[in-house]
Amino acid sequence: MNVVAISDTHAPRRWRGCPPRVAGHLRGADVILHAGDVCVPSVLAELAAYAPVHVVKGNNDGPDVVAPETLELTLDGLRIGMIHDSGPAKGRLARMRRRFPHADLVVFGHSHIPLNESGDGLRIFNPGSPTDRRRQPHGTVGLLTIEHGVLTRAEIVPVTP
Repeated sequence: MNVVAISDTHAPRRWRGCPPRVAGHLRGADVILHAGDVCVPSVLAELAAYAPVHVVKGNNDGPDVVAPETLELTLDGLRIGMIHDSGPAKGRLARMRRRFPHADLVVFGHSHIPLNESGDGLRIFNPGSPTDRRRQPHGTVGLLTIEHGVLTRAEIVPVTP
């Protein structure tokens, strides 16, 4: 199963339509995970044209973005937790293990800082932002491959020059 993880699209200020390099990755997706700060529901409709979308509410999402604060789901046997803001970097892995005790993977956003870290039987994954890179060298998305309950690929890829 091919999964694209995305976060912090911040439409319409930053996302005025799906950037071509993001769309290139979305075309091969079986599922899209959006870790919040969609900002306007039209982004979700746009993403859903590529694949089913699972989303959590971000701190910039208004009431018209209908999404839970956290989400737990299983994709091809892999247990996934989702939250927008995972809190401070210090203690994050342990905090996410406590928040999602049964998860194999936690996808989050908020900081716009890509992160791919593992420990204590858990991988925490922030795909960064494709449209608002802040102090990062590139806008990014995450590419995940799941095979029979095993995460065989977790990669953060640039989508801006």
